[in-house]
Amino acid sequence: MPGKKISDHQVHKFKNHRNTLSQVASAAKVGISERSARRIEQGDVLPSQRPVRSWRTRQDPLGQAWEVEVLPLLRADVTLNAVTLLEELQRRHPGQYDAAVLRTLQRRVRQWRAVYGAEREVYFAQEHPPGRLGLSDFTVCDALGVVIGEAAFPHRLYQFALAHSGWRHVTVVAGGESFIALSTGLQAALWRLGGVPEEHRTDSLSAAFNNLAEQTELTQRYDALCSHYGLRASRCTPGQSQENGSIESRHDSLKTALDQALRLRGSRSFEDLANYEAFTQLIVDRMNARVAKHLAVERAMLRPLPARRTAEFEEMPARVSKYAVFTVKGAQYSAPSQLIGHRMMVRLYVGHIECWLGGQRVLERPRATVADGQRHARDIDYRHLVAALKRKPGAFARWVLRDAAFPRAVYRQTWERLAAARPEREACKTMVGLLGLAADGHEAQLAVELEQLIELDQLPDLQALSDLLAPPKGEVPDVAVVLPGLAGYDALLEVAP
Repeated sequence: MPGKKISDHQVHKFKNHRNTLSQVASAAKVGISERSARRIEQGDVLPSQRPVRSWRTRQDPLGQAWEVEVLPLLRADVTLNAVTLLEELQRRHPGQYDAAVLRTLQRRVRQWRAVYGAEREVYFAQEHPPGRLGLSDFTVCDALGVVIGEAAFPHRLYQFALAHSGWRHVTVVAGGESFIALSTGLQAALWRLGGVPEEHRTDSLSAAFNNLAEQTELTQRYDALCSHYGLRASRCTPGQSQENGSIESRHDSLKTALDQALRLRGSRSFEDLANYEAFTQLIVDRMNARVAKHLAVERAMLRPLPARRTAEFEEMPARVSKYAVFTVKGAQYSAPSQLIGHRMMVRLYVGHIECWLGGQRVLERPRATVADGQRHARDIDYRHLVAALKRKPGAFARWVLRDAAFPRAVYRQTWERLAAARPEREACKTMVGLLGLAADGHEAQLAVELEQLIELDQLPDLQALSDLLAPPKGEVPDVAVVLPGLAGYDALLEVAP
């Protein structure tokens, strides 16, 4: 083939084929031309034995420019690329060097750098004995486009992986890279794994390390967590993400697997967070099935778990205001009106909060997230406030938390249509009544009815919807009661002799 050198191996194969085949067939067998075949048969010298050609077959396109102009530039700065060098030659010598010279220049620059260039970074493959190293990291998954309910779900995934076997565990994180997210994800992984490795490595997470300290310093809570499980904590060198490459590469494979599974599913919407977590766990289980044999070896080398988990929440006080809301870490939550004025102890978990009052849990809500059009994270449950709104329906129109209280998008659309078509007081009364129906256990069914009304361009009739959603009235059957005769009881009174 033109431009391709013939090897000694091809020559030997050609000669073997010539014992039984023609010259043309033998050449075709080894992938050479007929002309090359004739040349092989005319001489006994192997290609490797031929003298190296020291002369040029065509004029050097760079001429003296390579020695006189290009090399001094490269010696001054080895990072200059061939495109920049060609542009400089064209500037110095207009019309003399065209784009066809670029490939020659690229080849010579590459060859020169191989001998005289700067040292390049060397990567050292690492050996990870079983049971020694576990790695943790967070990755942003907003690009997956996951929708929970009817709202976009920006989130992260916390991933723990064993360096030896490649086994992994994933936790969905709605918030940031907090210590609670790290603690919850790590403990969930260890208990699902059934053992503890010797070392736990992360990057420079502020939840785990005091990055302002001159020397490596663990945060108090992370130090306590590692001590509880007997883990030796370590981190990558700041700015050297390749040191955590074992987990970084798994982020890419995980997100690719999730994206492909979502495409096969045909939808990126999930009814609630629990369904999305179950979906994610299914994908991770499939990936872990590929390393089952390696995991069996590594599990035997893990150290036992402690007797119990350590705390996976953060506590802080919060007072319920007169507006029946309280604020925790910048997020607003609604509460039943009975709790107004009370100071609760709030436990913040990675996915939910619990409110305690006097040793009794009085409220549990999912962690608030920022929705479209909101500046702050809010979780407003209309069921907490619908009774008060029924007493003051006129307050609904200008209620600060109104948009956050709609349970579904169709309820917001219904309010916008009511506000545009009816007087404010009437619109408020109708909307509050609809929320009251939803709070009675008809939220999903009422949403279907409202969607149909929007499609028909009709406004809702509160009374008609109330009658439609009311439980069917049971009919009282006619029961004929036959009273027994009293004569039979006289026989029971007779005393036997």
